[in-house]
Amino acid sequence: MAETGQHHQRYERYEGGSPEAERRVFERLARELMEVQVRNRRAGGGGIARAFHAKAPVAVENARLRFHDDLPEALRVGFAQPGADYPATVRLSNASGIRQGDGSPDLRGAAVRVRVSDGESHDLLATSFPVSHASDAREFVAFAKAMAGARTPLQKAFGLLVKLPLAVGLKTAARMRRNVQAATRRTVNSLANETYWSRGAILWGEAGPVRYLLRPAPGTPPAPAPDRRDADFLHREFARRLGQTDVAFDLCVQRYVDERRTPIEDAAVEWKDEVAPAVPIARLTIPSQELDGAEARAAARRIEDLTFNPWYTTDDFRPLGNINRARKAGYQAGGAHRLGLRFVTEEPLRNRVLGRPVGALIGVLNRVVPWHRLPLSLSLLNLVFLRKVLRRLNLIDTEVREAPPKAQPVPEPIPERLRTERSYDGTYNDLSEPRMGAVGAAFGRNLKPDYRPDLFDTPNPVTVSRQLLHRESFVPATSLNVLAAAWIQFQVHDWVNHRRHNPGDRSVEVPLPPGHGGGWQNTPNGPAENVMRFAENEGIERPGEPPILFANSASHWWDGSEVYGGDEQTARFLREPDGGAGLRLEDGHLPVSGNGIPLTGFNESWWMGLSAMHTLFAREHNAVCDALRAEYPTMSEERVYQTARLVVSALIAKIHTVEWTPAILATEAIDVALRTNWSGPPKNWLNQLGLWLFEAHSLTGIPKTLPDHHAAPYSLTEDFVTVYRMHPLIPDDYELREHQFGRRLETVGFRDIQGGAAETQIRKTGLANSLYSFGIAHPGAITLHNFPRSLQRFERDGEIVDLSVVDLVRTRRRGVPRYNDFRAGLHKGRIRSFEELTENAETLARLKDVYRDVDEIDTVVGLLAENPPTGFGFSDTAFRIFILMASRRLQSDRFLTVDYRPEVYTPLGIDWVEKGGMNSVVLRHCPELAPLLPRGASAFAPWRTVRPTSDNGGSP
Repeated sequence: MAETGQHHQRYERYEGGSPEAERRVFERLARELMEVQVRNRRAGGGGIARAFHAKAPVAVENARLRFHDDLPEALRVGFAQPGADYPATVRLSNASGIRQGDGSPDLRGAAVRVRVSDGESHDLLATSFPVSHASDAREFVAFAKAMAGARTPLQKAFGLLVKLPLAVGLKTAARMRRNVQAATRRTVNSLANETYWSRGAILWGEAGPVRYLLRPAPGTPPAPAPDRRDADFLHREFARRLGQTDVAFDLCVQRYVDERRTPIEDAAVEWKDEVAPAVPIARLTIPSQELDGAEARAAARRIEDLTFNPWYTTDDFRPLGNINRARKAGYQAGGAHRLGLRFVTEEPLRNRVLGRPVGALIGVLNRVVPWHRLPLSLSLLNLVFLRKVLRRLNLIDTEVREAPPKAQPVPEPIPERLRTERSYDGTYNDLSEPRMGAVGAAFGRNLKPDYRPDLFDTPNPVTVSRQLLHRESFVPATSLNVLAAAWIQFQVHDWVNHRRHNPGDRSVEVPLPPGHGGGWQNTPNGPAENVMRFAENEGIERPGEPPILFANSASHWWDGSEVYGGDEQTARFLREPDGGAGLRLEDGHLPVSGNGIPLTGFNESWWMGLSAMHTLFAREHNAVCDALRAEYPTMSEERVYQTARLVVSALIAKIHTVEWTPAILATEAIDVALRTNWSGPPKNWLNQLGLWLFEAHSLTGIPKTLPDHHAAPYSLTEDFVTVYRMHPLIPDDYELREHQFGRRLETVGFRDIQGGAAETQIRKTGLANSLYSFGIAHPGAITLHNFPRSLQRFERDGEIVDLSVVDLVRTRRRGVPRYNDFRAGLHKGRIRSFEELTENAETLARLKDVYRDVDEIDTVVGLLAENPPTGFGFSDTAFRIFILMASRRLQSDRFLTVDYRPEVYTPLGIDWVEKGGMNSVVLRHCPELAPLLPRGASAFAPWRTVRPTSDNGGSP
């Protein structure tokens, strides 16, 4: 195989100078071909068809390919052996991407799948002209775009004479037109009498490159002149022919001679027979049969659902040349689009035309007036354009992509059940790319990484923590309650999890600064040391690259994995026995393991607030199950469970979108924007007109749109993880109160309600009293000098860690740019002085003492120091990651877009999500709390406090 690889590298030249550069070009071209499919559908009617060869007059499953007994020795490679005989599927087609009558001027095509074994097949694709109209993939796609949707002679002429020259230039367009006209002017009476050329080369093992062709076997009778008014005359002729006899073609190969006469990269040059004679090596036979019976029609329908691709082969027969290399991505994208596995969101022309100048004007305006100080309609329009910019420039794919293309078997069929239910590990959310966003997929990036090992300890992160993060006195966020703090941890556990090495196996060491006192105890009862030590993250190793790529050990999707688990074994363990649909509960609470921590999907960093969230949504799952059983009594328990998973996960996504985020970003613009994300814009003519003019895609809520990954395959990002470092929300102490009379039950510290102690405490206090106690208490403000003391000496997995130091160190070591670069990368102006960041004299003095200049400020510190817009719970810089990723988590997920529908969720399930919210969840499971929830606000806003009547403040 090594020699085979050297063969193709010797013959091929990659566009852009490297396989990776070429891959990026081909991915863009593949998306453009999907847009061609949409335009052809509008012109031809019906569903999305193949971008080319949309109509197949003939499709059979029972053909045979037999290699000749005298196959030349040099061509005996792989499955090509003397006398070898294989079953084959054959599809003969018209070349147009629009289904039209067989008499229209057109080329014809042949697609043959040769089945060698269960794990090996070979797709052969050929067209009825010896050369391509396009020399490379760029020209090929330019021609497809110029002719997309063209049905009439006038439309075709306009495409050839106007659109094509504008795309490729006059000279190239003239050459392409000559090839097309020569190929299509021939009269075709029968597909059995046509010769089909591969036009591009493939490797033939050690024999080197070949082109192949299928030509009618000797003795194939001509066809009588057909009735060209019959739109399906090619099918009828072939059916009559097959009704009487077999139809056969000889498979021939032409061997490579030299780059001038038999080029690999230029598909527009013919390999002439006098230079490279066509050598017959096998015969393809379609046996005599009835082509119009029920069995034949069923076979034809199955073949229409196939995606042929020359890369469905083995390394010995790897396709060669620019067009062939592009075909893998192009055919996979087009096939997935046609089968409803991948989608295209069209941008209306008015949005494209008006968007650029208006976007530029808004950019100029923002230099004078920040978006949040503009009138409501203008600020909403500003957010629309900001998100457009972020989607275009701030989605970076970090996964290793295949470059150059590799041969592969035909993909396995999609498991049918995963079309309508979420997998446990996040696979098959995107049915065209099953591993996208799954457990183990790499975190992406919003900004180009800046990996600086020389600055890992500069300035010392312990000094940064003590001077700028440490909570000296509690600063409350008075517009929120502690349930908001518990909620975001509940969500982050669903979204992101960096796997850690076992303590002691591989650690990060942070030296203590001089004068730190008595050292640091890294393990319970361990010795005092002059370093802080904690487990290193497990990275994805790549030779020659810095260790800044990490896999997510949760799925990237919004799938409730913190409740249900991220693998099937865990999920089934958490369910009721004997396959019941409900989750296991004990007296309404989560069952507890031997260490006192509950059994649930994700239970790290456990505390009482987290327990309240998990308990609520485990109960909510069971309530959905009960409702589904009552409404659909014949539904199986497995179906009840899977449907309830979908409903609860979508309800969680909705609550976060339209309740939690507007609560923490308490401005009218954000409330409107996020409700628009879910439900569409308010019935306000000005807002609707603005969206119609500039982003029509937002005229409905995201659940009514198609999945769209925008500039990169879906993943959560390291930058997203950074802005969700919201530990200041956690108070260090809590007053637990009884909700009926307001009596104080007890005052506890965070450590008293953390880990195994949490479950004892919530059972003792009761869920209703716990929710009430958290509902009337404020979380900490997300600002400097407010990091919880209890988390600065936090015990987990046998380690004692300072999470404020961990936050700083992780962000540095993962290559997240420092604050000023982070800010600039999100299209905000750089700060030039410390005074631009804060007006607080004490903070200013400490910043100057800790950092040498503003470019050294840690990302976490800068985000906490920045003065947020009025009503915001965090900085405008962090908000830019939110505005990009908040809609992306919905927009990419088919279960929150195209498959958010009654057929998948059931009508009851959709109704449950649409009418539900955090208040309804609380009231369903603790109805006694109804008088205490805030009026006209989310359950994350402060609740009504019950005033105790006793003189001692309600103390027992």
